[in-house]
Amino acid sequence: MTKKWFWIGIVGIFLLSLSLRFWGLGRFGHLVFDEVYYAKFGSNYLTHTPFFDGHPPLGKLIIALGMWISDRIPWWKDQVNGLTGSLRPAWSYRWINALFGSFIPLIITGIAYQLSQRRSFALLAGLFTAFDGIFIVESRYALINIYIVVFGLLGQWLFLLALANHRQKRRLYLVLAGVAFGASAATKWNGLWFLLGNYLIWIFAWGWKIIGRISKANISRESRNLWESEPEKSPLQNLTQLNFVSFGFYLGIIPVLIYSLIWIPHLLIDKRYNFLQVHQQILLFHERLGGNSPTVHPYCAAWYKWPLLTRPMAYLYQTATSLKEPLPVVGPPLPTGSGKIIYDVHAMGNPFLWWFGVIALVLLLIMLGWQAVNFLVKKKRFTTTPILSVDTWIALYLVLNYAANLLPWVGVNRCLFIYHYMTAVVFAFMAIAWFVDQCLGSYYKLLRAVGVTITFMILTAFVFWLPLYLALPLSPHGYKLRMWFSSWI
Repeated sequence: MTKKWFWIGIVGIFLLSLSLRFWGLGRFGHLVFDEVYYAKFGSNYLTHTPFFDGHPPLGKLIIALGMWISDRIPWWKDQVNGLTGSLRPAWSYRWINALFGSFIPLIITGIAYQLSQRRSFALLAGLFTAFDGIFIVESRYALINIYIVVFGLLGQWLFLLALANHRQKRRLYLVLAGVAFGASAATKWNGLWFLLGNYLIWIFAWGWKIIGRISKANISRESRNLWESEPEKSPLQNLTQLNFVSFGFYLGIIPVLIYSLIWIPHLLIDKRYNFLQVHQQILLFHERLGGNSPTVHPYCAAWYKWPLLTRPMAYLYQTATSLKEPLPVVGPPLPTGSGKIIYDVHAMGNPFLWWFGVIALVLLLIMLGWQAVNFLVKKKRFTTTPILSVDTWIALYLVLNYAANLLPWVGVNRCLFIYHYMTAVVFAFMAIAWFVDQCLGSYYKLLRAVGVTITFMILTAFVFWLPLYLALPLSPHGYKLRMWFSSWI
């Protein structure tokens, strides 16, 4: 693939992401799910009204910025509401989420390219991400989960850029990566898991280097990735160029500093608690949320249910008698059987993308296990340190980051929702993109057919479930056709 077509593909993915997020942004003017908190909290920042929230302030500050900018735009003011405490149109507290969310497929494209220098893999990763539903839904409403992912992935991409560069450029990218990781944690605390993924891969790199020094072993060419046809280089091979001091400064001190600074505007408005006290209150808030069962909230879902997509969330469900009728507003439901048109918004992923992503991660884990056994059984003694193939580094990066963003939830007892999986599932998207890219580039016709089939199924599933992401009108039969399991309703 030429550089020209690569950039055309990137622009196309971005335009697709923009259109899916901005189309009909203000169609439903009432507040959806946690918009009842975050849209109001954003307005509170503008009116300097003290409030407490169970999460750090950055997401609400960005929503407030979007409101502040929209208040100074003289257009599109015909449908206003006072749901946030001030009169403004619905798009005013949603548009900045849509803009930030549109960049997620591009950042993932950048990460995949930095990992492999393969344009086809990068475009597939970005395209598959653009075909996912939960990221579209979360971007179209005044919710804050999208900012955790944006800043967390941005930190990952900047960190890879730092590893690929030297001296001043490396230091600059490392500083920016630290800023991004701090911003992710300043949206919700689980943004720290992106940083944890970097720590794990760095620790592994040093551990592997130490093993090489002790045993003076090397992986022979026979144990290289079977799909790799020629020598390539990954920036992850430069991880051990960062010692403990530099790594701790750029990805330890700087994130903590940025996280702390982001709290200043909130603490100036709400003076009831100081910095330490507000964190104690947040911790108490989460401890009081109760157990992770439907008795606490109907959409509570334990962490092991997320990869299989067994419990998505309905953010909106309204009915109308015909397409000519104005879009429904919140109010008493129509009598049973009278609603011929259904408008539904489901916070759910693209089912086939999520399921294929989990399968791809399992395959990568098997590949890593096979290589580990092969190294232990057939290791030979050389004078050089072990060299891992690019595909092995990609597998390590994806598996470790996926685990870092999923497994910490195992010990959490509070009510959890499927959107908590967003930070982990992006690595599953890259995993299936890697697998499809390997298939499409294979000499075997059957493998190429598998790659095309998987891509077609992901695209078809996206189109099929698109009405649930954009609240497009559905007949009762069309709605039931998309509810494959009773737990989806």
